Amino acid sequence: MLRKLALTLFAAALLAATSLFAPCTPSAAQAASATGTDLSAQQQQDKKGKKGKAARARKSAPKAARQQKAAPRAARHQRAAPRAARQRQAAPRVSRQRKATPRAARHHKATPRVTRQRKVIPKGTAPATTSRKAISPAAAPRVVTPRGTKIVTAARLRGVPARGAGRAVIRGHNYSAWRSGYRRRHGSGWWTFVALSTLGAIAIGSTDYYPYAYISAPEPYCEGLTEDGCELMWQQVETVEGDVVDQCVAYCPWQ
Repeated sequence: MLRKLALTLFAAALLAATSLFAPCTPSAAQAASATGTDLSAQQQQDKKGKKGKAARARKSAPKAARQQKAAPRAARHQRAAPRAARQRQAAPRVSRQRKATPRAARHHKATPRVTRQRKVIPKGTAPATTSRKAISPAAAPRVVTPRGTKIVTAARLRGVPARGAGRAVIRGHNYSAWRSGYRRRHGSGWWTFVALSTLGAIAIGSTDYYPYAYISAPEPYCEGLTEDGCELMWQQVETVEGDVVDQCVAYCPWQ
């Protein structure tokens, strides 16, 4: 009985074991097939990787050749760099030569000498002696014989201003005395008398008299002497306008 029980238990255990391991067998086959497919995929990837590396190596080969060719150029540039540095170091020599430019400015300063020499050129001008003769005549005083009596008829004339009107009293009447710029009304215009220096001196006896002032007195009052020894003369005087007008002039022994 025990043997039968043991056999039945052993048979049951075998069935159970076969039932357990039976579904695992196809999975193992699948696993084996899967591993095979993985190995084939890895081999294909390895082949593709080798081909990509070869293609990259082929592409990178010209670049390396170019880099090798560019290396001598870089070396040349590096060799040329010290030359450029030497040229830059030589640049201050040019700046030192530029400092010599002020010499040209110094030469320009000498130009005024030429302008001074040009002032001496006028040769055709008349000598100064002829112009002096025209300005200051060397004629001798003209001899004049005064009319009327030699009595004092007017007050003193010394002190008449050189410019503007002064005062002259003749026989108790007041008149104006002018030593320069004398003008007189004539109709609708004016007569402007020439300067007194153009009239010249006169000689009465052994004494010389010089024109001193224009007097606005009429002809009947323009005669006689003043208190300080001047002679009143009625004479014709030129005007700036070109006319000749009768006018009273006082001649004194002093200018």
